[in-house]
Amino acid sequence: MAGRIALVGGDEFRASCRGMDAELLGATGVAKPRVAIVPTAAAMERPELAAANGARHFNALGADAKPLMALTADDANDEALVAAADAADVIYLTGGNPAYLMGALAGSRLAAALRAALSRGAIVAGSSAGAMALGEWMRFRGEWSAGLGLARGIAVLPHHERSDPERVAAELAGALPAGVTALGIDGATGCVSKGAGWRALGAGAVARYRAGRWERFGAGDVFGG
Repeated sequence: MAGRIALVGGDEFRASCRGMDAELLGATGVAKPRVAIVPTAAAMERPELAAANGARHFNALGADAKPLMALTADDANDEALVAAADAADVIYLTGGNPAYLMGALAGSRLAAALRAALSRGAIVAGSSAGAMALGEWMRFRGEWSAGLGLARGIAVLPHHERSDPERVAAELAGALPAGVTALGIDGATGCVSKGAGWRALGAGAVARYRAGRWERFGAGDVFGG
């Protein structure tokens, strides 16, 4: 079975995310899913706290969650750390700095392990910076750059509850890379891949931008990418 990608708009590991994350754990089909919390994007902030918060959150939901402390490019190529990713049912990339995250993961063994995880049926999730990096393209500080490309044809705009969709649509018109759909995802909200499309989940909404237009989707709605 092919795995699934989960894109979260931010505010991960809070009480408002419990229902959404319980649904992700249930989707693994495993009684006690193994979850690897990867705080690479938070490496310049407080990565140990980010990882501990994630492990505590998912353990309270019945998982076996542990930090995977890949904080540098060298770590992302460390055999033991990558082996922990290979054993996980869910690999979760936290928020933080998306440019740093891409610098650490691009071309690494850990990035290859994320792709392999999808092939073996695991869930690869990212929140905020983590979600941005999973897309094919990402916009950071006004500049477009390549992401890891696990979510093909997707660019993620996190913390979208702070944005005016009409203004965003106008900004993206002519700026969005060809063939790319932008997903503006609210905090404590996400979407999980479903065939060739996505299903929204969580407390807020997902805005889809393409061809100069936008639409909004709430929990349970299924939409194309």
